[in-house]
Order: sequence, then structure tokens, then C-alpha cells
Amino acid sequence: MRRAVAFVGLLGIAAAGISLSIMPTSRSVAAANEPRTFLIPASDGYGVADCISSKAECGKIVANAWCESQGFGKAVAFGVANREDFTGTVARPSPAQLAEQPLSITCSD
Repeated sequence: MRRAVAFVGLLGIAAAGISLSIMPTSRSVAAANEPRTFLIPASDGYGVADCISSKAECGKIVANAWCESQGFGKAVAFGVANREDFTGTVARPSPAQLAEQPLSITCSD
């Protein structure tokens, strides 16, 4: 009985190995030269909101680093996201709501 169970287990391991070896190894990659925009919460805990929202020189460095970490070459635009980009509304926000707007980084190759 133990031999039968061990044999079935061995067959299962062999079948799993074969199925993994014939699976496609390709992964999804962004199309070449297709820019992509990322929305990042302003209170993400990294403290980069001041640099990116003011479009200071440190913002360019942070935005480029973000794009490189996502597999892109460089940032083509960064700053505070437009309200219609993340809510679909065009109502005028209050000053308290402006502080909570996410950051936007557009990356390209």
C-alpha cells in the first residue's frame, strides 16, 4: 500500500515538473515607446510628495527613479494629478482636498 501511494506521489511530482517546463516563459511587457501614467498617494510614507508636487529638481530624480523601478527609461511628466484623472469629476475641490490629491508620474522609454 505504501509503495502505491509513493508511486502516485512520484507521478504527481513528475507531472508538475513537466507542466512547468512546457509553460510559456514570456511575461507581459509594456509596448515600446508607450507612455504610462502612475498615480501615487501623496501620503505614501516615503516623503516624496514635496519634491514631486513642487516640480523641484529632486522631483525629477524621484520620478526618474520611480520609472526605472517600473521598467521604464525616464519620467516625461510628474506633479500633482489632475482631479479628473482619478475621480472623473470636474468639481472645484476645497483646499483640504488639494492636500490629499495623488501624485502623477508619466513614464516612457
